[in-house]
Amino acid sequence: MMISNRSYLLRAFYDWIVDNRLTPYILIDAELPHVEVPKQYVQDGKITLNISPDAVLNLKRDNKAIQFEASFNGQSMLVYAPIKAVLAIYARENGQGMVFSEEEDNQGDGDGTPPEPPRVRPGARPKLSIVK
Repeated sequence: MMISNRSYLLRAFYDWIVDNRLTPYILIDAELPHVEVPKQYVQDGKITLNISPDAVLNLKRDNKAIQFEASFNGQSMLVYAPIKAVLAIYARENGQGMVFSEEEDNQGDGDGTPPEPPRVRPGARPKLSIVK
């Protein structure tokens, strides 16, 4: 079973946004289990957070979760979200980034049965597509 690619894409987009001197924001599904965010800022079950190096301390990103310390209205808090709770990452200034689909949640996160491999017609050539 393969590890979900969401954590890798999240790290890559974060680095790309920061390297371009822009502000990385993430959108989190605050209603999933184990998500620890300031509930008073949750709207429609989601929260958007600034994760720039200037806004957070001790940012940790691995294949299972993202966590960091941030100040909300002068109060320091540890924010924690499983990777599958991260719905998007984008640059505040221009909106460029990536929205993750729910299909990616089922790509072998270790919590269920492995997904079936895609069916390929015999003799068919693989196709590459541009991701924006």
